[in-house]
Amino acid sequence: MEDDVELVERQLGRPPRAFRAVALRCPFGRPAVTEQRPFDENGQPFPTQYYLTCRHLVAAISRLEAAGGVERWTRAAAEDPELAASLADADAEQRRIRPELDAGIGGATRSGSLKCLHAHAAFALARPGYALGERILGEVPERWPDSCCTPE
Repeated sequence: MEDDVELVERQLGRPPRAFRAVALRCPFGRPAVTEQRPFDENGQPFPTQYYLTCRHLVAAISRLEAAGGVERWTRAAAEDPELAASLADADAEQRRIRPELDAGIGGATRSGSLKCLHAHAAFALARPGYALGERILGEVPERWPDSCCTPE
């Protein structure tokens, strides 16, 4: 199998920063979510623990964000006690597994406010059981494409 770093570089169109490992593979065996180190190669903080690399999912989540998804899901998390608890638990878990940065999912430092739906989707895929992230992913019409989206 090809080197994961090379695959992720093709997916992103640039070398990945702070790459640690592949956290989840798509049905085609390619990286879909990567796990990042707390600091990149230059010692700069990298706030995102899990990074969405599947081009299909990145595009789908980008469409959700462009349609006001960050604001809508921030409101939903504030208004729905189950989603609020899910977000609080996931942010606390993020802080436990990455204490060096003391930040929630996607580097959020304020509780209750979402920063990036991609980070929440990636967290849900890498750590199943995160209800808010799973609900965000539920808005993606097809989680996986019919064929691999990683460029050859």
